[in-house]
Amino acid sequence: MDKHFFFIAFIFLPLTVLSRSRVVCDTVRSEILNADRHFSVYLPPSYDNECADKKYPVLYLLHGMSQTDMDWVYRGHVQEVADRLAYSGEADEMVIVMPDAGGDIYAGVWNGYFDMPGWSYEKYFFDEFLPYIERKYNIIGDKNHRAVAGLSMGGGGATGYGLWHSDMFSSVYAMSALMDIPEKGAAKFDRPDDKLAILTKTVMERSCICFVKEADDIILGKLRTVKWFIDCGDDDFLLDRNIEFFQAMRDAGVECQFRVRDGGHDWEYWHSALYMCLPFVSRNFK
Repeated sequence: MDKHFFFIAFIFLPLTVLSRSRVVCDTVRSEILNADRHFSVYLPPSYDNECADKKYPVLYLLHGMSQTDMDWVYRGHVQEVADRLAYSGEADEMVIVMPDAGGDIYAGVWNGYFDMPGWSYEKYFFDEFLPYIERKYNIIGDKNHRAVAGLSMGGGGATGYGLWHSDMFSSVYAMSALMDIPEKGAAKFDRPDDKLAILTKTVMERSCICFVKEADDIILGKLRTVKWFIDCGDDDFLLDRNIEFFQAMRDAGVECQFRVRDGGHDWEYWHSALYMCLPFVSRNFK
């Protein structure tokens, strides 16, 4: 075949095929936390080639305990997964925002997505972080084009954000989620500055399972405006908590997809979960 044909075909390829996504690392100053907070943002292949008024749906992707935003980049390989699904048409292009709500908790670093004594992260997320992100990047800033997902501590954070801020998200995808902690497995308060114990107490007090069980009809009506997906491995130590949450949602009449796949509480599982997560949230962007 004529080599000129290949050249002509090449130059008429869609621009997105010739483009590459990128991940940017940034920092925002938080007055609420009195600290600089890091975050990473995945920008889809067409992001830099579209006109300035082109806007994208957004997924907030939360990490687990003692992790940071960079774990999704280097261990979850979010860029490669998102690119593959976008190129294949299995998921729409979207901006994926990975906040940093952790670090090595055993070295005394704060962890957690909820407000707790000394760490008002939830207030920071909704009052400072989310508005900053959606002003700075080309994002459609409404419920119909916003989703939240996460793993382990971040899975519980994503579920909690969907429960308590149901007017903000179109869908929630929770992986190996920390929905609650049984009393017998809770960290004990040996010191008032024990951040692991403070996190544990907060997760118990803000149990996602109890919230659904105690929700009235008005709250349940709001929860039904969100699409829910729970994904947990059959060897995961949090499987029982995820089953309990699904049962609470089913008993309350809130539609919720639930998958138990082969695997444990590890990055092999969470990396594979992205291949279901991104198409799921994409289908529920309106």
